[in-house]
Amino acid sequence: MKKSLALTAAVLLCTACAPAANTTPAPATSTAATASAPVSLSAGSGPQAPDGTVPATIGISWDQAGKDAAVDIAQQAMTDFARPGVEDKLWANDLARWLTPQATADYSAVDPANVPATRVTGPATLMVDEANGYGVMAAVPTDAGTYTLQLLRIGTEAPWKVNRLTPP
Repeated sequence: MKKSLALTAAVLLCTACAPAANTTPAPATSTAATASAPVSLSAGSGPQAPDGTVPATIGISWDQAGKDAAVDIAQQAMTDFARPGVEDKLWANDLARWLTPQATADYSAVDPANVPATRVTGPATLMVDEANGYGVMAAVPTDAGTYTLQLLRIGTEAPWKVNRLTPP
């Protein structure tokens, strides 16, 4: 009996000191993670795919019509955004026509009464990356400071949509 009690105490003591088992499942592996070709994360350090080349522009070339359309959308979106006195639902619906689907979801919970800007005070200006015709940043001055808007499009003929409005 003494031997059995000592053995049980030793087992309990060792069990208490042992590390806990990891019950987190291992992440699933995919064949994409085991590709044999080296991966490049930037265009400056080599091709993005084996034997690939980096294009001079990414898909869409800039033209004046594209720039004019982006300025117009930025201006209109900021005008609809800078209306803190408008009823919530009307404000969200008016703003949504200028937004990407993600931005529509993000800004649907905003209370317009919390928007510090009440009006646009000057024309929008673009910060264009000539190598990327899919996106652009616009600076729009308001009575609360200059907001920065990120605009995106999916093609040359597609309309610009605001993805983010960043306060000053």
